[in-house]
Amino acid sequence: MANVAAARGARAAGMSFRVTMSLIGGVGVLLLMLPTLIVLVTSFTSGYSLKFPPPGFSLRWYEALVFDSPEIIDALTLSLKLAALATAIATVLAVGAAVALARRRSLAARVLDSFFMAPLTVPSLALGLGILVLFNLESAGLSFYSLLAGHIALCAPYILYTTSASYAQLDPALLDSSLCLGASPMRTFRRVVLPALWPGIASGAFIAFMNSFDNVALSLFLSDARSEVLPIRLWHIIEDSLDVRAAASGVLILVTLVSMLIMERVAGLSRQFR
Repeated sequence: MANVAAARGARAAGMSFRVTMSLIGGVGVLLLMLPTLIVLVTSFTSGYSLKFPPPGFSLRWYEALVFDSPEIIDALTLSLKLAALATAIATVLAVGAAVALARRRSLAARVLDSFFMAPLTVPSLALGLGILVLFNLESAGLSFYSLLAGHIALCAPYILYTTSASYAQLDPALLDSSLCLGASPMRTFRRVVLPALWPGIASGAFIAFMNSFDNVALSLFLSDARSEVLPIRLWHIIEDSLDVRAAASGVLILVTLVSMLIMERVAGLSRQFR
């Protein structure tokens, strides 16, 4: 009987723990998701200012976004161009670094890995300020290229992390077999290593692209008047006039959710961080 009572007590304690953690997790998810849901609902307002709950629902501001907001379209184009270029360059650099460092255990390799991952441990504001000071010391003015350099530094660690995780799971026997069968190191990389790393590269590139596209803190320090990206443009609209075309963020939220579902389906995004 004592054993039965102890087993029941253990089950009750386990159930109580799971219920408590589920409630805490649910509250946490709600607090994180609630602002996003409010923005999404507000984007369909029929009013002339941002207020919640909206006085009515309408697509008028989405129509204004498409047909009467050339400055937002220009900022969107620049943001897409910036994020695509930064992600492409960061992918080349990060994949090379991951292949070179993933299985090395020397002190130099650990130091280099920490150096490359440093932008993830530094707040974006501090990173942007530091890069701005560096450009000033070199007497380099701000331009699209200064913004691109900062976004490359921001994007590369995400791709390096996921690619290194994929490379660590690659069986070394596959590489040895390829080399023993006469394949050159470059052919082995193209035909064996790269296909195995594809899920990690794709996941990291997606995260890097979205992070670059939506970045505000870094872009504030490194952009000039001719390089106003979409998040900065929307911020200025809200700051100056509370124009509800800033609810274009509703489009960004929907596109981000759809993109995440596609990447989860194609590359197993969540599996890269387990």
